[in-house]
Formats: sequence, structure tokens, C-alpha cells
Amino acid sequence: MLYPLEIMLLHCPSLSWRKPQFPAICLPVSVWRMESSSLASPGAEGDDSPMEGSSKRRRRMKDLAFSSDEKEVLKLYEMLESNTRKTLTDIYQKLKQTPNNSSGISYLRSRLSDLTEKPSLEPVYIGLFGSTGSGKSSLLNAIIDKEMFLPVSGESTCTSCLVQVSSGVSDKYEAKIHLLSEQEWEEELRNLKELIVRNETRSGEEEVDECGIVQEAILKLNALYGLEAENKSVDELLRIRIFNAHNIVLKESCAKVLSEQMDQFIRNQSELSEDNERELWPLVNHVEVTLSMSEFLPRGVVLLDIPGTGDFNSKRDLMWKESINKCSAIWIIGDVERIKGGKVHEVLLWEGIKALQKGPCSDIALVITKSDNLNLPVYLRERSQKKQQLNEKVPKNKRDAILERNETLKQIKGRSLRERLKKNLPADAEVFDNPDLVYTVSAAEYWQKKHLDVNETEIPILREKIRSIFLKEKKKMVSEYITEAFGIVSLAEHFNCQENLDTIKESCHENLKRYLKVKIQCLEKDIEKCFDQIKGPLNEGVRNARLSYKRILDDFLYRRRGNQGFHRTLKAVCLKNGVFASKVYHRIDLNEKISQPVYDKIGIVFQNILRTGKDTRSSLKTYLDKMENALKAEIEKVRRKMEARENNGKYQFLSPETQVIFSNLKRTIIKRKVVIFESFTVSVQKDLKLCYEEAAKMKGKNSCEKMKNILREGFERKVKGGMFERARYQMLQELEKLKKDILANLEKDILEMLNLALSQREASRSLPDISKEYEYMQAIYLELEDIA
Repeated sequence: MLYPLEIMLLHCPSLSWRKPQFPAICLPVSVWRMESSSLASPGAEGDDSPMEGSSKRRRRMKDLAFSSDEKEVLKLYEMLESNTRKTLTDIYQKLKQTPNNSSGISYLRSRLSDLTEKPSLEPVYIGLFGSTGSGKSSLLNAIIDKEMFLPVSGESTCTSCLVQVSSGVSDKYEAKIHLLSEQEWEEELRNLKELIVRNETRSGEEEVDECGIVQEAILKLNALYGLEAENKSVDELLRIRIFNAHNIVLKESCAKVLSEQMDQFIRNQSELSEDNERELWPLVNHVEVTLSMSEFLPRGVVLLDIPGTGDFNSKRDLMWKESINKCSAIWIIGDVERIKGGKVHEVLLWEGIKALQKGPCSDIALVITKSDNLNLPVYLRERSQKKQQLNEKVPKNKRDAILERNETLKQIKGRSLRERLKKNLPADAEVFDNPDLVYTVSAAEYWQKKHLDVNETEIPILREKIRSIFLKEKKKMVSEYITEAFGIVSLAEHFNCQENLDTIKESCHENLKRYLKVKIQCLEKDIEKCFDQIKGPLNEGVRNARLSYKRILDDFLYRRRGNQGFHRTLKAVCLKNGVFASKVYHRIDLNEKISQPVYDKIGIVFQNILRTGKDTRSSLKTYLDKMENALKAEIEKVRRKMEARENNGKYQFLSPETQVIFSNLKRTIIKRKVVIFESFTVSVQKDLKLCYEEAAKMKGKNSCEKMKNILREGFERKVKGGMFERARYQMLQELEKLKKDILANLEKDILEMLNLALSQREASRSLPDISKEYEYMQAIYLELEDIA
């Protein structure tokens, strides 16, 4: 008996092959490793280098981030993908040269072209989410093994924008600096000038700069326009030309040189440089950094250094939100001192939990940094005062004390985090499968090794976690890619079969169409039943929101010490339609605050309905899987019946194509989750927009009280006018639109698939022979089924 990939070798005698010695944890030994330059696919590597030696070196280098066991798994999937892509390219070139331009052949060409260009893996985003000084950049530098590559926060500096880091295939290091547009900067400039306006309090004293808003605004203006820029008008400043390009690209062979060049764009200086040179960091939206081939960061993984809790600039704040919403995993970063007594990580943790509820994120962890920051005498004294530790072995040195404290923190914070997650997520959510939710790391010890060895710093553990996330996504996406490819190749191979539309074939076609219509109707009822689960909690949440909005608003507006310094904070909130990222108060979002009673009621239900992981009887994914399996079973009956009559495999493509249709649909649903989840808050913000705009216009003495009164009266008027009910309706409408789109797209795509397979086609004897490519693709598909 021939193994599937041995079939390939018979058709491609130039291949060399050998049976691999896979470790026990790897894939079945029935899989054969193939090494052939003729099958290497540039598309799979993402590079078209004409230098064969350079290409081979890239292939050797790109999997250095993985252990030997992981390399075997990765090589197998990449080999299957590469051979699939090469096969698709060969078939496409043959069809491209044929004179047949019928609608069916045009469809095949289009699908093949799309598949050859389609990446097998979308970027896997991992967000490092923490406040200034928490050690995000230091941690990221340690993970990529570049000690001072990204600027590290000091007494007067911090990361000023979102930075994303990935690895490439070239020998160069690259940074793309994305700047705000002139219109976006003009909007921020006018808002900054509004915040600088000085107002007197009732006592005649100038207001205190409570949040450092004035100081930060002046710093930005001086950095761009020079000293005393805050005293100039907006029109004067706009006449100063500072935009020469919207993007700046830096490329260097040396990491250190690139680091020095991009430092000015990433580092937020709290003081102006001595020579008063223009600094562009206030204009930077975000920065994309691509490393040279890295042995520490898998290609395809993007690490996001997400600063603070948003930004005053609308575009940067949108980038901040979008970055969180697209992460597959989020790490909440907090240093060991703040994590014990501070509340900063609680604010960040809540943002992470919301990402789990509304987006593709399925993994969250608390990463405690600077674990080497320990005063041994103080620690021992505090330790001796804890009764539960009196009988334990006393640490002899700083290393033992660090490790002991790390273990204690993991237990305490791990329990706390799990309890927090249980209150906001379904009990069987995927995140609870993780044995570890807390990591204690030391970037300083990773480099210095004074007290801890490299493994004890836990940097290698985080790298392992990154690889695990990547491999999971890689396997999933490659499997879907090969399944889709086999389906379309099966269709292309059997387009050569000339057929007549006889009574039996027509009957089978009509029966399948009727069956599909019935199943669509059943699915519609199932989706309605599924979505109805949220109506009760949503109604209850609206009632709670109506009862609590005054208290929530007053909690924000009330200041025990009066309005000293609060004027500018409130002004900033109103200028940004209820949202302001403050360094003192963290993120302020009035729309979200007054909507929170609703999310408290619907959070777990929403996550359960549109979950991305395990199925439950009440989740949408369960009903889609049920329909997919039913369709496949019915299609299989037709396939066996027709192939028995016609002795060909042209209906073989129906089952994998059905799987592709449903896989694409599920990905679309995940992307829609965010829109649906946020629709309630978006509706509230839209309703309150005029209130914010009216309050923002208040200037002069007592303007703070005037703004408060406008907001109180405006909120009350809007709530009485049905603001929360409109937001509820908007969320239900988004769910209704999702239902209609699911049903319409499924019916359209499946009917198109059936028509291609079962309807009469034009005579196509002129089509090229792709039988060898089909057998080759079939072997790959069978091998994939064996290892899945």
C-alpha cells in the first residue's frame, strides 16, 4: 500500500524523501518529509528573492524561535502549505492559457488566483497592556533579545504611541512611522488650545492643573513649534509648515542604529531638548517595527506595546481601541510594587476582560514585572509578621526571597484573577483552560543574571507561550487553507467531464435546493431562539441603567475639594464626546460608565451566544455546526449516488467547499462581535453628543459649574426621552442584521456551489489536463486529515 505522499513522489520523481523520526508528541509517522526546490513556494515564505542561497538561509532562520519538537510540527504544516500553493499556481497558469472564457472557467481562475495570493495565516496579535513605567518596553526588549531596542521609560521619558513589533525575512531592521494627517493634527491643536485657556475660580485664583493637562498640551506645542508656542493663536501655528510626509520609513542593517533613529518618534520627552530642536513625537500615530530574522519571535506574531488607557487625540485613541479588539491574547503588565497596593492594573484588567467578551481574544494573563525589585531585610521583616509563614523555611538570600515572593504573588493574584473572570465570562470559557494566569518576570535579571538565571526570569516561559499561541493559529489556518484548495481543485479537475442534464441529475439538484431551503428556515428559527436569550438581561440592564445613571454621573462630577483643577478635565471629556484618556484618572468614558449596568447583565450571556471556543447548546456556533453537518450528510448521499452512475469524482468538492463556507462565516461573525457589543455605548454617545458640545463651549468664571449643570440636565432629558431604550433597540437591530446576513450569505454561497457542481456545463474538452495536480492535491488533503 502506498502512503498518500508516496503518490506524489511517483508523479514527481525529482523529489527526494525520507521518513522522519518524529518525537512522541509530534504527528503520525505516516507523514513523509519532502525536500524539493521545485516545490518550494515563494508565496508561502512571503518573499521572492532571486538569490537561491539567501532564500535557503531564510528558510533555515525563520524557525529558530522554536524548539526541535515544535520545528517538526511547523515544518510539516509549512511543507503542506507550500506544496498546496505551488499546485494552485500550476493549475492557474494552465487555465490562464486556455481560450475557454465561460462563466464557470472564469470563476475557477478567479478562485485559484485569490487562493495563490491569500496568506495562510493572518497576523497573530499579542497586546502588552500597561501604564507608564510598568515595564512594557523593557519586557518586550527582553522577549526579542534586544536590550535597549525600544525606549525604556525613565524619570523624564515614556513611550508616546502604540508600537507594534514583528519579525521579517530580510537582513534589515525597519521602522515605519505613521504620522497624523494635517486635518487630524489641526483638530488636536484646536482642542489643546482650548484646554490651555486659563479660567479664574470663584475666589479669583487660577485653577490648578489637576491632571497635568495644561503641562502636557504646552509640551506638545513647544516640541513642534518652539518655546512660547502656547501663546500663539491656532491660525499662527497652522501657518508654520511642519508636514513634509505622512509616513517616514527607516531601514538599517544594525538594530542599535535603527533604535537611535526611531527614538525621537517613540519617546515622549517631559522636557524640551537643550537646543530646542523640533520634535515630531506629538504627530506620531503609531509605529510598525520589523526586526531582522529573529530566533526569538516567530514570523507572523505581532507584539503590541499598548501605552496607558488611550489618548487625547481621536485618531490615536481609535488606534488604541482597535489594537485591543484585534488581539488574540492580552497581557496586563504591572510592576511588582504597584501590583501589590495600586489599582492601576485593575483598570487595565477590566479593559482586558472586555476584550475577552467582545472580540477574538481568548487568552489573558497578568504579567508582574520587575520581580527582582526586592529589599531583602524589609521583606524578611514583613514575612516574619505573617503567622502562616512562621514554620516555613526562611529564605537564605535575595534569590530565594524573590522566588518565594513570586510564588506567593502567583497564588494570590491567580486566585483573584480567576474569580474576576468567573464573574464576567461563561464558566467553561477557553481562558480557564490555562493552568497559569500570572507570570512574574524580571527583564533586568534576564540581562544581568545577578540573582536569577535566565529561566527563573520567566522570559523563556513567555516566549514559549507566544510560540504556543502561534502554532495553534498556524495549524488552524493551514488546515482551512488546504481544505479550501482541495475543494476548488476537485471542481477544476472535473470540469473536463462533459455531461448531460438528465432527469436524475436535475432531480438531485432540485432536492438539494429544497433541502437547503428547509434547513435555512430551521436555522432562522434557531438563531432567533439563540438571540432571544439576551432580551431579558438587556431589558433588566436598561431598567438598572435608568435607575443608576444619576448616581454614576454625580460620582464623576462631585469633587470633595471643589472644582479646583477639575475644569480642564471636564472640558477635555466634553471636547471628546464623553471620553478622555487622563494620566491621573486613567480612562474616563462617561458613555461607558452609564451603560455599564447593561453590560453587567448581558456580559456572560453575550459571550455565551457569540463564543469563539467551546460549544454550548445555546451558542450560535452550535446551530451553525448542526446545519453544516446536516448539509454535509445530505450532500454525501447525493455524491455517492451520482458518482456511482458517472464514475467520476466531480462532486468531491462539495463537502470541503461547504466547510470553507461555514469557516468563513464564523470568522465574519467574530469580527461583527465588537460592533454588536459596542453598539449600545455608541448609541448612547450619539444621543449625548449635543450635550457634550454645548458644555464644551462654556468659558470664563464658573464655567465648570455651568458644564456640570448642562450635563446633568442634558443626561436627564435624554434618559426621559428614551436614550437607553434606543440603545437597546440598536443592539437588537445589530443582532437582527447579523441574522439576516448569515442566512442570506449561506443561501447565496451554497446555491452557487451547487450550481457549479450539478448544473449543465458547456463542452470543455479544450481544457488542460490537471489530473496529476489533482492527485497531488488529494494526497495532501488526505494527509491533512490523518494528522488533524
